[in-house]
Amino acid sequence: MSSGIREFRFSQQDFDTLRKLVKEHTGINLSDHKREMLYSRLARRLRVLNLDTFASYCELLQSNAGDELIQFINSVTTNLTAFFRESHHFDFLGQILLPQLIIKNQASRRIRIWSAGCASGEEPYSIAMVVKEVIPAGWDVKILATDLDSNVLAKGASGIYEEERINGISQPRLHRWFKKGTGIRAGRVSISPDLKDMVTFKQLNLMNGWPMKGPFDIIFCRNVVIYFDKPTQKVLFDRFANLQNEEGYLFVGHSENLFQITTRFRLLQQTIYIKCEL
Repeated sequence: MSSGIREFRFSQQDFDTLRKLVKEHTGINLSDHKREMLYSRLARRLRVLNLDTFASYCELLQSNAGDELIQFINSVTTNLTAFFRESHHFDFLGQILLPQLIIKNQASRRIRIWSAGCASGEEPYSIAMVVKEVIPAGWDVKILATDLDSNVLAKGASGIYEEERINGISQPRLHRWFKKGTGIRAGRVSISPDLKDMVTFKQLNLMNGWPMKGPFDIIFCRNVVIYFDKPTQKVLFDRFANLQNEEGYLFVGHSENLFQITTRFRLLQQTIYIKCEL
């Protein structure tokens, strides 16, 4: 479709160039129907940079403009999240999985959890709340929270959210884990320091090297691999398995599954998998 009636010219060649860059730098495959989404998100960058065409923007990205490449990645990655999203995962975590790990890891009193694709931090903080409510004091529990988008990571690390973000959280949890802002922070809430101390936010491109060594007891990677093609998904699931303890757990999103992709995990219940022995 021609972009003549729009603010910026956006040709098929521009779209093909940009989605090739998206694939190269994030592993995400953009189908044809994502063209309008890509236009709307990147048009903001053209305005900021005072560029007249998407062709000029493509040239800028291809010239190894490191700072703009970060902005480009931040613009095209999706960061839809919420506290206790897909609540059955957190029910399983608190009622079944963590009590099992208390027994299994009694000798080390150590638990490691990875939230891959953590967006602005609601997922790892939700995990941290359940951990604090179940795991006895004195245990060494750490949550690694990673994402490609540096902007949302900064928000997660700040631990400050708009009040509407905590709608639906139970009153006991609100009282225990959130503090309402006053003055210039009115209308916002801050996460308890006890939760912040448990979570470490790091930028990570899942397509590149992973500096962490693990092993992890639990990995949350929800609504992330849906953007990747099947061969890339297989590679990612194998890498996850390689970083997990025996019988490590993997949580995926509601529209994702591992059927005919990997034999490294077996299905436990809806969107919850356990690592298999090789």
